[in-house]
Amino acid sequence: MTISYKWLCEYLPGGDSTVDPERLSRILTSVGLEVESMQAYEEIKGGLKGLVIGEVLSTEKHPNADKLTLTKVNTGGAEPLQIVCGAPNVAAGQKVVVAPVGATIYPVTGDPLTMKVAKIRSVESHGMICAEDEIGMGTSHAGIMVLPEDLKPGTPAADYFQPYTDIIYEIGLTPNRMDAMSHWGVARDVCAYLCHHDKKDIRPKLPSTNGFKADNQSLPVTVQVENATACPRYSGISLANVTIQESPKWLQQKLKAIGLRPINNIVDITNFIQHETGQPLHAFDADKIACKKVVVKNLPEGTPFITLDEKERKLSAEDLMICDEQEGMCIAGVFGGLHSGVTHDTRNIFLESACFDGITLRKTSFRHGLRTDAATRFEKGTDISNTVQVLKRAAMLIKEIAGGELASDIVDIYPAPKPKMEVAVKWHFIKKLSGKNYHPDAVKDILRSLGFEVAKEGIDELRVTVPYHKPDISLPADLVEEIVRIDGLDNIEIPDAITITPSVEDNYSTEVLREKTANYLAGQGFCEMMTNSITNAAYFTEEELAGMVKMTNSLSAELNILRNSLFETALEVVAHNLNHRNQSLRLFEFGKAYATSGPGKYTESEKLCVVITGNNSEDNWKQKAVAADFYTLKGTVEAVLTLLGIRPDSIEVQPVVKLDNHIVYKLNNQVIAGAGEVNKKLLTKFGIKQPVYFAGFNWAQLVQLAGEQTNKVTELPRYPSVQRDLALVVAKELAWEQVQQTVQKLKLNKLTNIQLFDIFESDKLGAGKKSMAVSFTFLDDEKTLTDKEIDGWMGRIMTALEKDVQAEIRK
Repeated sequence: MTISYKWLCEYLPGGDSTVDPERLSRILTSVGLEVESMQAYEEIKGGLKGLVIGEVLSTEKHPNADKLTLTKVNTGGAEPLQIVCGAPNVAAGQKVVVAPVGATIYPVTGDPLTMKVAKIRSVESHGMICAEDEIGMGTSHAGIMVLPEDLKPGTPAADYFQPYTDIIYEIGLTPNRMDAMSHWGVARDVCAYLCHHDKKDIRPKLPSTNGFKADNQSLPVTVQVENATACPRYSGISLANVTIQESPKWLQQKLKAIGLRPINNIVDITNFIQHETGQPLHAFDADKIACKKVVVKNLPEGTPFITLDEKERKLSAEDLMICDEQEGMCIAGVFGGLHSGVTHDTRNIFLESACFDGITLRKTSFRHGLRTDAATRFEKGTDISNTVQVLKRAAMLIKEIAGGELASDIVDIYPAPKPKMEVAVKWHFIKKLSGKNYHPDAVKDILRSLGFEVAKEGIDELRVTVPYHKPDISLPADLVEEIVRIDGLDNIEIPDAITITPSVEDNYSTEVLREKTANYLAGQGFCEMMTNSITNAAYFTEEELAGMVKMTNSLSAELNILRNSLFETALEVVAHNLNHRNQSLRLFEFGKAYATSGPGKYTESEKLCVVITGNNSEDNWKQKAVAADFYTLKGTVEAVLTLLGIRPDSIEVQPVVKLDNHIVYKLNNQVIAGAGEVNKKLLTKFGIKQPVYFAGFNWAQLVQLAGEQTNKVTELPRYPSVQRDLALVVAKELAWEQVQQTVQKLKLNKLTNIQLFDIFESDKLGAGKKSMAVSFTFLDDEKTLTDKEIDGWMGRIMTALEKDVQAEIRK
C-alpha cells in the first residue's frame, strides 16, 4: 500500500504541522502498519536545484558553426554569462531557464549531466539554456523554453515552477487490514495514536458532502440486483453534460506521487476516491447503457465478453457481471468492458459505488488473471455503510472538475441492511492477553477513536459495537489487538518472568537428524539455501510435466508448477549468485518435492540436495586455487550417509539426461541418493558458464533407514592393523567399482578397508590398459595377524581379480 505524506496530512486537523515525516513513519510501524520504505518523491527529478531564470541580452552567429548561436545571458550575477546555444528559437529579450556551471540537469532520457565550462567549436560556454526535455519537464526538444517576460533574472527556477515534492511510504499491510487501504483509513489510525499518546482530541477530517443535491432528474437510470448474495449493496448516480479532459494539476500530482498514471478527469477522480476512501468506483458512459437500466447478475457459462484491454474472455457462470438490458458491461469489481467505458466523447456518465462479495470477486479475478486495485480491495472487504457517502463525494468532485450537473437522485439498492456486530471483552482478559494493566477510560478512548461505540459497560466487562470498516473484528482478542497496537506494539511491556509449558514431541528424531546433517554441512563450508517450491514449467519436458502438479491459479507465468525435485530451483540460486560474482559456492537445501499420478492423487516428499561449483580453496601465498570436481561431491555424499549411519549396498552408474557421470547409491535395492555433474546444455539454459555438481538425497527414506540403524561404541583396536598394496593392470574402461565389488564378494572378515590411491596410464602398459594401485587394510581385534594369514587372503584377492576382471598383477 502506497501512502503520500502530503495527501495524508490533508486529513489531519493540523495538516503537516500535526506530525513530521520521521515521526509519522515510527507511528505507522508502531500501530501495525509496517513502513517497508520511506522515500522522497520529486515530480521533476532533481527538483530544478541550481537552475535559474535568465534573460537573453544579445545573440550573434557562432563564428565556427552555422547552427549554433553565441548568447549573453543575465542570470542575476555581476556579469552576464556567455552561453553557446543550439536551439533555433533563441532570441534577445527572452526569459529562459539556465543551467549555470555546477548545476546538474536530469534529462527525460539519458544520464544526469553536471554543467562545466566547455569549449564548443573553440568558443567557451558557461552553462546551458534549457529545453523542457533537458530538465525533465516534458518531452519536447523543438527549442528552448521561453518564459513570461515579467520574470526577474536570477530567480531560482524551482521558485517559479514549484515542482511537486512529497514523501512516499510503502506500507506492508496484513490481509485483515482492509480499513487501512486508504489515506483516510491510515489517518484514522494516526489520529487514534496521537489522541492516546499526546492527550489531544484529534479527529481525522474528510471533505464535507453536506451541499450534495441533485440538480435535476434528466438522466434517471434504474438498477436491478438479481444476485444479492454477491452484491449486497449497489449505489449509483447519473451526471450529465460533463467535459472529458485532462485533470487539474493538483490531481495529477497526487496520482503520480503514488505511482498512478493520469488518464482523464473522470477516471482520475475514481482512482483518487479509491485511494482516499478505500472504496472502488466505476464510471459508465450513460449513453451506452441500453434502456437506461443496470442489472447486476450472472451470465451463462462461456458467454464471450470483451474487456477494456480489448481481449475476449469466456465468462464463468460464477462471474458477477454489471449488465444493461442487452449485454454485459463490466466484470463486477474487477475490470471494465471495452464498449461501456468513459471515452473522450462521453458527455453523460453513470457512477457506480457498490459492495461486492470478496470471495466471489477473488475467484473471478484469478480465473481471468485480472489482478486490479479494485479487485484487491473488494476481496479484502469494503465498508458497506460507506457506498453512498463516497458516491456523494465523487459526484461533487466530478461536478467541480468536469462540470455538468447531477442528473438523478442516488439509487441505493440495499435489500438486507447488515447489522453491526457486538463484541464483549472482560477487563481481566485485556490484562491477561496484553500483559499490561490499562485504565478503563484509556481502553474506551482508544476504541472510540477507531470508530467503535460503547454499547454497555459493566464492572468486569465492556461490550462495544464494531464499525463497518472493521469486518475482521469478531473476538475479544481482536479488541485487545486494537488496543495494544494503538498503544504501540513497541510499548508492550516485557515481564520479569515468563511462564511456559514446554512441548513434548513423540517423534523428534527427524528434526535431530536434520539439524545434525545441517550442522555438519555448515561446518564443511556449505550455506543453506531456501527456494520456492513453485517453479517454472518451461524448465521441464512434456514427459516430465505429465507427472507434475500444475497450479490452477498461478502467481505468475514464471511460477506455475510445483517442483518435482530441488534441482531446477537450486540452479536458479547458483545462476543468481554467479551473476553477483559469487564464483565459489557450496550450497544445501532441505525441501519438498511434489508429484501426481492423476486427479486428486498427489504425493509430497522430503528431499535434501547439495550443490558445489567453483573452487575448493582460493589462491593464497602457499598454494594455487584448487577447483571442486565430481569427487568433491562424491566425498560429501558419502560423508553425509556415514554421518547418518547408513552404508549403501552398492554404488552404480545410472545415466540420466540432466546429469553427466551420474551415480546412485542403493540400499536394499532402493536408490537413496544420486550425484553427478550438471549437463552443459542445461547449464547454458540457466546462463551458467562453469561446472556445477549436484547431489540429491531421498531424505524421508534416509530418516527411516537411520532410525533402523543401531549405533555401537567400540574400543580402539589393541592390535595393529596391517596394510598391503597391490598394483593391477586392467582394461582402461574398467570402473573402480567392479574391482571393489570383486573383493567384497570374498567376504574377508578381517579386511577392514579397500582404498584406490593411484591410477597410472602409459603406452608401456599396452594398448587400452591402465594401472590401479590399491591398498588393503587387515585387522583382527583379538590377536596380531601373521604374514601367513595375510598372504593367504592376498592370494585369494589376486586370484579373484585375475579371474573376474582379467587383472594382471604387477610384480
